[in-house]
Amino acid sequence: MISHVTVGTADVSRATQFYDAVLATLGLARAKTVKIGAGYAPEGFHGVEPPFWVLRPQNRQPPTVGNGCMVAFEAKTRAAVDAFHAALLAQGGTDEGAPGLRPHFHPDFYGAYGRDLDGNKLCCVCHTPE
Repeated sequence: MISHVTVGTADVSRATQFYDAVLATLGLARAKTVKIGAGYAPEGFHGVEPPFWVLRPQNRQPPTVGNGCMVAFEAKTRAAVDAFHAALLAQGGTDEGAPGLRPHFHPDFYGAYGRDLDGNKLCCVCHTPE
């Protein structure tokens, strides 16, 4: 249903350093680097283009954060959610919700929230029981 998702950045080098470390906790790696950004995919990805990108905006305007927009990455384990959140903070991201159960979504929703260096909101969630 979805081809790819992008978030904006003002500094590609800084953003790729952040995402290289944070997404590695989920088995995602930089699959493509272009002048204006980078694409990330699961290890062994064989699709045409990576499904997640961090890019300078095409219109050359400063990147902005969408109100209500968030990228949510799925983790296989709750420990991976914890690692994602710890890496996000270690790379200079900001906390928007520590790892934990959020049963108002469903009984096994274990998630964490944060923002990248450009203010884009990110989530990591595991939907399975411990």
